[in-house]
Amino acid sequence: MSGRGLLAFVLRRLVVLAVLLVVISFVTFSLLYISPGNLIDILLGARPHTAATVRALTREYHLNKPFLVQYWLWARQAVQLRFGTSIQTSLAVTSEITARLPLSMFLGIYSFVLTMVFGIGLGVASALKRGSIVDRGLVGGAMLGLSTPAFVAGVALLYVFAIRVRWFPAYGVGSGFFDELWHLTLPAVALAVTTVAYVSRHTRAAMIGTLDQDYVVFARARGLSSRRVLNVYLLRNALIPVITISGVILSSLIVGVVLVEVAFSLPGLGSLLVTAATAKDIPTLQAVVLLFAVVIVVANLLADVVYMVVDPRIRVGERST
Repeated sequence: MSGRGLLAFVLRRLVVLAVLLVVISFVTFSLLYISPGNLIDILLGARPHTAATVRALTREYHLNKPFLVQYWLWARQAVQLRFGTSIQTSLAVTSEITARLPLSMFLGIYSFVLTMVFGIGLGVASALKRGSIVDRGLVGGAMLGLSTPAFVAGVALLYVFAIRVRWFPAYGVGSGFFDELWHLTLPAVALAVTTVAYVSRHTRAAMIGTLDQDYVVFARARGLSSRRVLNVYLLRNALIPVITISGVILSSLIVGVVLVEVAFSLPGLGSLLVTAATAKDIPTLQAVVLLFAVVIVVANLLADVVYMVVDPRIRVGERST
């Protein structure tokens, strides 16, 4: 794809995603009004119910203005990363998120790397051993992984590897990069179980389809080594479908991180979302939901852009028009 065509595609996608974010932000803001109970009581939480606090909350959240005006004012503050005060802690919501974001990012990146390394590796091995016992075992394992929720995988891994054999710590986040890596290994594996199975199935299907292509047969007939055929011809083309689902993979990881952080008692954004929902901490809930939505939307945009860049069929199709 030419630079101009790619730029036009990105601009179109940005417009669509901007509209989508507006819709998501509107629904997120509406959580304050969808929640049962009086708005002031929800925002006060356990704080004293005095005339001064009521006036302060009314002024802070513009409750004396029309609904759409309130949304517009809230959206302007959200763009500036200002979401008000947490009902649970009485701290700024942005501070709460900033303190927990690094842990969730570390866990998400770790599990994403595990997903790609093991998902692609197992998918390639399964395709190259198509029809063998290895292939059937890997396909069966993928089916089991797809049907195992992240929370169940987390509990099972905790029991086996942290309690029974004690290879990994059962709680805590560690201090320093390598210690944190060690503490988050079990949560990352639990989070990656389903996505590894998902990627391996897609990789296997793409590899099998590529193995039957004429250019692979010709490459082998020319006497190229198996390693070169695998790296240059098979992986390069078979991984294109995997790139297209990378946005879906990240979305699955974001959803799974909520359950995994609760299972391992990790102080990340997932556990913050759960505690905010339990305590009806609407400002925190709004901020975390909107942050997750932005990450998912941006991830899908990046996946589409990478796909447009690396897929040679799109470039050929553009030149032929």
